Amino acid sequence: MHADSRPDAADWRRALTRFVNVIPHTRELGLEVLEASPRFTRMRLPWHAELLGDSRRGLVHGGVLTMLLDTACGSAVLPALPAPEVCPTLDLRIDHFRPAVAGQDLLVEARVVRFTASIVFTEGRVWQSAEGEVARAVGNFVRLGPRNTPPAFAEALFAEEEGHA
Repeated sequence: MHADSRPDAADWRRALTRFVNVIPHTRELGLEVLEASPRFTRMRLPWHAELLGDSRRGLVHGGVLTMLLDTACGSAVLPALPAPEVCPTLDLRIDHFRPAVAGQDLLVEARVVRFTASIVFTEGRVWQSAEGEVARAVGNFVRLGPRNTPPAFAEALFAEEEGHA
């Protein structure tokens, strides 16, 4: 991305991939950013046995769904704002429709519904291909603004990888 241009979808995908790879648990679980833009963010959590909360019945732990929705909704905030800023989770409400089951990737999509000078309102949903929608969330994030966002936050998001121009 050039300093004088606005990030496009590919720039945002790279930036949010960098963002989720800095977080130890999302990096270790292999969370992948599939798409990212000011309109929405879509991610995939590949299936692996460590996601199980009930191994006897083959059900994914609810905490995995919470982490996935919080991360996706929080990630959707960054491209939706006029400039990236730190916005921690204020609250997250989740409706669980059905259990997520073993053997299938988890897909999540999140978007910003509205933002004000102090709060960003988001919604997200998780589904599995064969099972359909698993859960949805409404998440609110506090805008800390430029004063409380590290000066190099945006630069770190969009930094070129070593060996790439």
